[in-house]
Amino acid sequence: MNGGDDVVVASEEPLQPLEWKFSQVFGERAAGEEVQEVDIISAIEFDKSGNHLATGDRGGRVVLFERTDSKDQHGSRRDLESTDYSSSRHPEFRYKTEFQSHEPEFDYLKSLEIEEKINKIKWCQTANGSVFLLSTNDKTIKFWKVQEKKVKKISDMNIDPSKAIGNGSSSSNSNSSKPHLANGGSSDKSYNYPSNDFSFPPGGLPSLRLPSVVVSHETSLLARCRRVYAHAHDYHINSISNNSDGETFISADDLRINLWNLEISNQSFNIVDVKPTNMEDLTEVITSAEFHPTHCNTLAYSSSKGSIRLIDLRQSALCDSHAKLFEEQEAPGSRSFFTEIIASISDIKFAKEGRYILSRDYMTLKLWDINMDSGPVSTFRVHEYLRPKLCDLYENDSIFDKFECCLSGDGSRVSTGSYSNLFRVFGCAPGSTEATTLEASKNPTRRQVPTPSRPSRSLGNSLTRVVRRGAENTGVDANGNSFDFTTKLLHLAWHPSENSIACAAANSLYMYYA
Repeated sequence: MNGGDDVVVASEEPLQPLEWKFSQVFGERAAGEEVQEVDIISAIEFDKSGNHLATGDRGGRVVLFERTDSKDQHGSRRDLESTDYSSSRHPEFRYKTEFQSHEPEFDYLKSLEIEEKINKIKWCQTANGSVFLLSTNDKTIKFWKVQEKKVKKISDMNIDPSKAIGNGSSSSNSNSSKPHLANGGSSDKSYNYPSNDFSFPPGGLPSLRLPSVVVSHETSLLARCRRVYAHAHDYHINSISNNSDGETFISADDLRINLWNLEISNQSFNIVDVKPTNMEDLTEVITSAEFHPTHCNTLAYSSSKGSIRLIDLRQSALCDSHAKLFEEQEAPGSRSFFTEIIASISDIKFAKEGRYILSRDYMTLKLWDINMDSGPVSTFRVHEYLRPKLCDLYENDSIFDKFECCLSGDGSRVSTGSYSNLFRVFGCAPGSTEATTLEASKNPTRRQVPTPSRPSRSLGNSLTRVVRRGAENTGVDANGNSFDFTTKLLHLAWHPSENSIACAAANSLYMYYA
């Protein structure tokens, strides 16, 4: 189960906090502009290369962006080295294409409306210049192929009118004073025949002038749905994840996880089933699931009770028992009405090499070492100032918001969103005190104030359990501003190889770099 040693590496000096800068925004709203529900972004995903970015929205659309700065590097290697291009370079993207992935449906058997909202997007392996991706709503997963096709155009007619000779006519007719038009037409208005009763005019028609089709240098993008994986989930799909074997993927709902082959859409295997015989005995549900990035037989899934289970597909066909269980014991006397609600894990992510798992519950980020199931390696408190407001958050249902999390490519930092369109970036290397708060706007540090962060205790080795705190002021947020529950940053993604973050604020996609 050892997945490598990629994330927390003991170093002599802690990493310096990154200085984040605004890069781009797509879909920026004008002041006072009302956001349409269907335009709100509901999923963000970089591909493995970092050259493509996909977003999904509540209207069932998938929008693709492609990186432009890496394609614009022209000139010799010496020229590029002399300009020190990499020192100022940061990922820049442009709109590529969009397509309607899902439509609203109605399940007549259950009298249930199925929303078109895109829950998750996952990139698959590219082939022959085409990109492939999976997208899912609550019930149906679709496999898409997006390819560039060269545009074919009809060129000018390929016969010179001055040299045209009529079919079935004498050469003298070609010297006729009648001017002839393209495609065998004639300017003489006397020959106006209905299409169903056509006869040749005296002397015949000029030569038939055929168009020639040429392939232009222009290209158009075509999105085709290759497969539809449906009718396998009774409950809402919350996760899809590609396997490292490139052939299979999983889909998870509240009670089951299914294993699919990309090539087979009419059959799946149920590998996890937590549904009790009597639904009244149900105590927890599956909230997120993800394959190990390099071990094709290993996957992890989280639950509403705050636990993470690691399972090995080689053990049995139905993985009722887990290989490892990760959960943090609650402190004595700390239990309250909200304890189980805020312990529910909304998202998990494996680090690049699979040694560590990052989880997000309502109040914290936790980093887990898969070789140490006694507790998390580090705990990062995202918005501790909300703890006194849990009653209000419960009343307006905000306490059930599902925030996503992400890790940097080198595993040295983690990030997640909060309210007021804020997101946090934490350093997770030993000795790091980095705890940055940024706002999804063109000036990300506009509302930034330094927040103290101190290691809470040491384990006596290179791995430390670290707790980062935001401001403890109960009346305002971490930045001393009034709090806004309606603007929440749920979805974000970290570029796989560079310090660049894409995040969604309602219908706007913001990108930052450091």
